[in-house]
Amino acid sequence: MANLKTKYEQEVIPALQKQFNYSNLMMIPKLEKIVVNVGLGEAVQNAKAVDAAVADIAAITGQRPVVTRAKKSIASFKIRTGMPIGCKVTLRGELMWDFLDKLVNVALPRVRDFRGVSPKAFDGRGNYALGLKEQLIFPEIDYDKVDKIRGMDIIIVTTARTDEEAKALLKGLGMPFSDKQQ
Repeated sequence: MANLKTKYEQEVIPALQKQFNYSNLMMIPKLEKIVVNVGLGEAVQNAKAVDAAVADIAAITGQRPVVTRAKKSIASFKIRTGMPIGCKVTLRGELMWDFLDKLVNVALPRVRDFRGVSPKAFDGRGNYALGLKEQLIFPEIDYDKVDKIRGMDIIIVTTARTDEEAKALLKGLGMPFSDKQQ
């Protein structure tokens, strides 16, 4: 199976329809978007951190991220309104499918001591959040050029109405859930 989207159309849709007895094809859950977010606390002292994170996320996702700015000043964190404090990218369509394919089949297996992702990280409305500790697990990142290891949040937004439906969708797409926490 070359493409995750073809796998979804040929295998996952019939399996979900059988499992949940959907009467209408439009009821079957599908991926809406994937949001990749990097928070940069160190951007307060180091302005170049934002540029490095933007370059990393652009290399990983294939799309240029938006720099997120502080909404209000927080004196204890030395943050002023409008300061850059992170970057995020919202993937839809072909880029979304390519990124999920890369995440599931290349990046996650490269995580040290990987035992699967938590099955408890659903939000109750069929969306899944995943935190990664380092950007080095993606093949596009050159280890020698990394200035600092940064984590990222990956939020997978689906049209599923329940966590059970969303989990069945992601499991069908190859998401490696760990079994010990169910």
